[in-house]
Amino acid sequence: MSFHHKTFSVTIILSFALLSVCSGQQPAKFSIAVERLFNKIENDILTSAQAMPEDRFYFTPENLQIKNSNFKGVRTFAGQIMHLATDNILIWSAITGDSVRNDIQDVNGPASIKTKNDVIKYLKSSFDEGHKAVSMLTEKNAMDMIEFRGRKLPKLDLAFYGLTHANEHYGQMVVYLRMCGIIPPPTINER
Repeated sequence: MSFHHKTFSVTIILSFALLSVCSGQQPAKFSIAVERLFNKIENDILTSAQAMPEDRFYFTPENLQIKNSNFKGVRTFAGQIMHLATDNILIWSAITGDSVRNDIQDVNGPASIKTKNDVIKYLKSSFDEGHKAVSMLTEKNAMDMIEFRGRKLPKLDLAFYGLTHANEHYGQMVVYLRMCGIIPPPTINER
């Protein structure tokens, strides 16, 4: 882990503590701020996943054959969701200490999951694991080092990675939806 990441995490923890002391209030549960952002990202992703019609669920920009574009081999819309859900499970399970499903062989998820309903069910289960992990974060354990993909990093860093990674895939989902003429539900709701 780089010095910058460690400094950033420590700064966040100290900021929470300082806000609690300066406000003269009882310190809020540490995980509340992370949970708030997690809930927003979860809602954006789930509503966007549900907005894509089943007949376009395996859409990829490669299908559009846009002149001078290079979308060869990019994930389908369903593939984006399967990858996101699988990484969610792997990331959040590292924090909770839970074992992962036996049918996860790589970051693209179980090959047996094909239908829109099953993909969304799998996605929801990945967010359930995330809620459990976030609820376990405290001021005392946020900087505890855990193993993830061959390196050690603080639980809080891995939680931030989970949130960032999910948001990156949400951005890709938005582009796919718009290429199919669909306005993402979070965009409609924020107008």
